[in-house]
Amino acid sequence: MKKETMKRFWMMSPFLATLGLFWIIPLILGLLISFTDWDYISPNFNWVGLYNYRDIVTDPDFTGALVNTVVFGVGTILPTIALGLGFAILFKNKFKGSRLYQMAIFSPWITPAVAVALVWSWIYEPDRGYGNFLLEFLGLEPIGWLHSSDTAMLGIIIFTVWKSVGWTMLFYIGALERVPVSAYEAATLDGCNAWQRFYHITLPLISPTTYFLMIINLIQTIQVYDQIQIMTQGGPGGSTTTLLYLYYEKAFQNFQMGSANAVAVVILVIILGLSVLSTRVSQRFVHYE
Repeated sequence: MKKETMKRFWMMSPFLATLGLFWIIPLILGLLISFTDWDYISPNFNWVGLYNYRDIVTDPDFTGALVNTVVFGVGTILPTIALGLGFAILFKNKFKGSRLYQMAIFSPWITPAVAVALVWSWIYEPDRGYGNFLLEFLGLEPIGWLHSSDTAMLGIIIFTVWKSVGWTMLFYIGALERVPVSAYEAATLDGCNAWQRFYHITLPLISPTTYFLMIINLIQTIQVYDQIQIMTQGGPGGSTTTLLYLYYEKAFQNFQMGSANAVAVVILVIILGLSVLSTRVSQRFVHYE
């Protein structure tokens, strides 16, 4: 038995070594740095205990970044899941050209974020961008998009939803294909209409996929960085600064590594808490159904 255990350990050792080197050790070091005043340049530092955590809690920049992260999360997760499910239902019944449409919707997900973020920055140009051209064509007033603190977050949300819908759609297509046809046939014989079949059969049977997508999208919204760095750099006036971007500013612009790692620890705690909560809610919902 002991020999078998050692054999399993040696088989897992490459994975454990990689996990320790690139995840566990950096995590421990980041936690330790959050209790110091290290400036990222000097080899010297002082232990400050919980000062960094008390400082970020009372910091209006941290509060604003937390609010922006929540707004971004709500603004992206719900539309992404709803649109992804809608497209999946549309493409479930294959028709001529459906594969081509699926590829077109999915292509933003596999396109480098930097490239498409630059293109969308041009689209959002107030004077010559296609965004305001479309608004004027529809008889609406042009807006400042990324150049206004009132609409900059909206621009980031629209871009993120556009980029994420295709990935969500593919998961839902797979989930819908696993729903038994016999369940729909039985419901039809019982006199259920299309909405009743969707509400009482489709939604419960694809609920594990829905909650998986919610968890993944929650984590991604908290970790959003690329599009903000390319399109707004956290502005105007901090209106698009999220928690992860605040970490970047503190660490690599202000050289406050202790405070930055305190923000990183808070982000980690939020992600773990949301993941555990979402998993428990998912299990109870599936069990209830």
